[in-house]
Amino acid sequence: MEIGRFAPSPSGRMHLGNVFSALLAWLSVRSAGGRMVLRIEDLDPDRCRPEYAVQLKRDLEWLGLFWDEEQTPQSQRTAAYAEAFAKLDAYPCYCSRSELHAASAPHAADGTFVYAGTCRNLTEAERAAKTRRPAWRVRVPDEEISFLDGLQGEVRENLARACGDFILRRSDGVYAYQLAVVVDDAAAGVTQVVRGYDLLSSTPRQLWLQTQLGLPHPQYYHVPLLCAPDGRRLSKRERDLDLGALREVMTAEALLGRLAHLAGLLDRPEPVTAAELSAWFDWNRVFTKNISINSVSFH
Repeated sequence: MEIGRFAPSPSGRMHLGNVFSALLAWLSVRSAGGRMVLRIEDLDPDRCRPEYAVQLKRDLEWLGLFWDEEQTPQSQRTAAYAEAFAKLDAYPCYCSRSELHAASAPHAADGTFVYAGTCRNLTEAERAAKTRRPAWRVRVPDEEISFLDGLQGEVRENLARACGDFILRRSDGVYAYQLAVVVDDAAAGVTQVVRGYDLLSSTPRQLWLQTQLGLPHPQYYHVPLLCAPDGRRLSKRERDLDLGALREVMTAEALLGRLAHLAGLLDRPEPVTAAELSAWFDWNRVFTKNISINSVSFH
């Protein structure tokens, strides 16, 4: 059975782009007769709030995007991450943000920071002389990772050149997203991951971690981002078309119809329920490129 997941971060109200990804994830697994898992990704204690998690669930229910199982929130799964962390070849990194940028290798084509390996081969004496609390990075090989994305096609990336040794645990002790999401997806039995195109570059790192930990590889689908007419992608920080404003001016069916039209699933932006959409969902109809939207059409 196919198992999908929606994994929102409770750092604010969902915006239209979040709903777009959630809808496609839900439709993909429901159209295959599968199950949907909800996971609250509250790793970051500085940004995440319990009240936001409550609102996320209410908004998903209002949209008709119901789930079959709720996974334990990430903030309560530290022991599972620690167990996985102990199996990986990680080392302490004492670099400050300014030191990282000063010593960094050139950025990858997508703007990703590439770690230069500054702390990779420090001696025990050199580590003992450091006073900063370290983050922990994992040693990555100089080899290519490739996979077939269900929507974007073949993707190839050399981890050493694209990102370098990446962080598994922050200096404040919080485990990094890359490790947590791999552990969580395996624990929930997730077979398909549908998420925004902005996370495509994370996938080779996660596939590599899955291999190192002996975990299965889900099928990935990276969906287009919804962008403002000036090319800026929607964000919670700027409160672009969040559910609070949208629920005041339109029904759930009207919103879903417009999103389905933007995705390529409907010829016209007419009201429709999520259940009705699942009956004729087809990945072959979903657009692959980022989509420009005009906020006026949603008010």
